[in-house]
Amino acid sequence: MLSEAEASLGEDGHILGNLLLFGRLLRRLGLDVHVGRMLDAIRVLEDIGLERKGDVRAALRTLLVHRRDDLPLFDEAFDVFWRQRKDSTSTMDLRSMGEQRRYRRPSAGPPTPGREPDGSAEPADPDEGFDRVDLTRTFSAREVLRTRDFAEFTPEEMLEARHLMASLRWDPGLRRTRRKEAGRGPGLDVRRTLRHNARYGGELVRLETRRRKEKPRRLVVVCDVSGSMERYTRMLLHFIHSLYAGLDNRIEAFLFATRLTRITKHLGQRDIDRAVSEVAKAVPDWSGGTRIGDVLKEFNFRWARRTLGWGSIVLIVSDGWDRGEPELLGREMARLQRSCNRLIWLNPLAGNEDYEPLTVGMQAAAPYIDDLLPVNNLAALFDLAEHLNSLSQSRPVRHQQRALHPEEEAPVAATPAQQQRSWHANANPTFRHPMWGRGEPGNGA
Repeated sequence: MLSEAEASLGEDGHILGNLLLFGRLLRRLGLDVHVGRMLDAIRVLEDIGLERKGDVRAALRTLLVHRRDDLPLFDEAFDVFWRQRKDSTSTMDLRSMGEQRRYRRPSAGPPTPGREPDGSAEPADPDEGFDRVDLTRTFSAREVLRTRDFAEFTPEEMLEARHLMASLRWDPGLRRTRRKEAGRGPGLDVRRTLRHNARYGGELVRLETRRRKEKPRRLVVVCDVSGSMERYTRMLLHFIHSLYAGLDNRIEAFLFATRLTRITKHLGQRDIDRAVSEVAKAVPDWSGGTRIGDVLKEFNFRWARRTLGWGSIVLIVSDGWDRGEPELLGREMARLQRSCNRLIWLNPLAGNEDYEPLTVGMQAAAPYIDDLLPVNNLAALFDLAEHLNSLSQSRPVRHQQRALHPEEEAPVAATPAQQQRSWHANANPTFRHPMWGRGEPGNGA
């Protein structure tokens, strides 16, 4: 004989279907809820019953959540999905939520007649307004948010923008390493070939090949937090934090104004507000002046060997306003471009249709930039994600090296130049002619 809980899950109502829909909702939210865990949840609910909502929540929380970061998401989804009707005063248990209307899919459209847009008035038919979602202004509001400049965001819009940033997918692609692995490739794997053909008496019946290994490409972000970038700084820090979370820590982040500060270790905080506050404390020259050339020189000589050795993509986020020497900036940009796979400059001012790179800093850096993209709103970030996800493995063709004109060609020396000796003893020639140092022949010396 079936118990009351088993009957409720199996025969009467639709609680079993609603439970499966709840599992599907959790999967869409990113939780690892597969069929086996749902079957375990059904068996446990048959044992503990459905009389207490707290027991059901605790049981599902234990079986369906396996990461600490997913606990708030599960609680919010549970409260929304298993909520009681607003017009109901019943004190029935969880089985009362298995009515037929919860098994229907909610319809999207304009609000029902008799209901105000703010939800203050009740609909004429309670059953008609329960599963109806008002999407009249949702699409247009989100589109306005995507195209609004970061400098004009309100705190509520910044919160919504953070959720949209978290939904971006970042995939800079793969890079080929120098190490080899077994697979179809142009190289011959001699060891595997000899080992596999030993069974044929040493005859080379089958040739084994190998190919170069591929690993995910890394990103290096160098962001300007000087006074001219103050309007965009906080949203750009949220952007860097979303990059860190979306690339599984395959990112190195630096902030600069007049000095360079590495902030990668601060991005490991799950709480983005706490991470941003720690980053602000770690940067001593926040909202100060800008010396991009000096900062890039420090990066090239101190950090480039550690961070750019894996074919990384470099993102420089700055408006180009610089108080340093343009010659130094151009020289260090050329060095940085040769060291990385791709050099992308993100300028928040480039989102303006009338923008032209007329500042001294941008003119000095422009010949060495592979891609100049805007970063002033969410639409620009979506375009950046699409651009990074479609990059090829090879380096882009760079045209900053111009050919010499015939009149600029170096003149041929009439006499061979005197050989310069190095300060390093091993670099100097070891052979010495016996007549060296004794003067010209026949001069009596």
